[in-house]
Amino acid sequence: MFLDSAKIYVKSGAGGNGCVSFRREKYVPKGGPNGGDGGRGGSIIFKANAQLYTLIDFRYKSHYRAERGHHGLGGLKTGRDGADEIILVPCGSIIKDADTGNVITELLHDGQEAVVIKGGRGGKGNNHFKTATNQAPRHAQPGEEGAELNLIIELKLIADAGLVGFPNAGKSTLISAISAARPKIADYPFTTLTPNLGIVRYGEYDSFVVADIPGIIEGASSGKGLGIRFLRHIERTRILLFLIDATQISLPANKKECLRDYKTLLKELNNYEANLLDKPRIICFTKIDAVDEELKKKLVKLKTEDDKILISSVSGENLKELKDLIWKKIREVKE
Repeated sequence: MFLDSAKIYVKSGAGGNGCVSFRREKYVPKGGPNGGDGGRGGSIIFKANAQLYTLIDFRYKSHYRAERGHHGLGGLKTGRDGADEIILVPCGSIIKDADTGNVITELLHDGQEAVVIKGGRGGKGNNHFKTATNQAPRHAQPGEEGAELNLIIELKLIADAGLVGFPNAGKSTLISAISAARPKIADYPFTTLTPNLGIVRYGEYDSFVVADIPGIIEGASSGKGLGIRFLRHIERTRILLFLIDATQISLPANKKECLRDYKTLLKELNNYEANLLDKPRIICFTKIDAVDEELKKKLVKLKTEDDKILISSVSGENLKELKDLIWKKIREVKE
């Protein structure tokens, strides 16, 4: 099950108390204070893990507490530090304060860590409070209490190419044709209810990641259909691949008719986040195996500002050329 938002409670460990102790040895009847310090409390640490793709684990566990620091001991022995609580999240996770909405950190790369709450400081033993006028202090410092927070974790998928299109435009069929991903495919709208990631092999050694998000409808940026819930997953893609269902274009077709769906999709993305339109774009007319030759010729001759290609995920027509074009665009962005 895919889950891209979760709310959890976290608390760092309290510091251990300092110790009140005095040196007691044979022939040293009035030894000085030798109470050790308390250990530091465990911290709350988030760590990105490339093997995770969903926040589903937080549905079953939503409270996390780090270990308390151990108390100091006599003989100037410092208590052991409490164990940190390390919380694994997928790459692309955003950690927010649930009460204020402020972003605390973003974890984008595998192995990246962030300390969200530090553990409480350990208290000082009575050895630290010895003075010229107080040679035998009988008090020590208590450990500092741990802090607590309610957090919201949001996931934005990280992919090289994001598939954008209306419901039933052929996004899931395409990703299943060019990768090992096997999303649900059916001939009714909103078959895809959660984002899917597919790894596309290119050449002998290279590969790139494609993200298929649920279909966008007109008004999605204002909450219609599946709304803006999944639009954030294309924010971190390097390029955008717009899938236009060629079977929905009626003859006689002019340029305005052919690009009607494309213009609508651009409008929704601009309303959601204008910066999305700065990404390189490819217009991809799908299902060309199901249209007549006259429309196909018009689409081939269609002049557009962005790169365009005609494909069929069923027959495999132009899929190799599509992968070549996607790889070329990704390389240009990386360079």
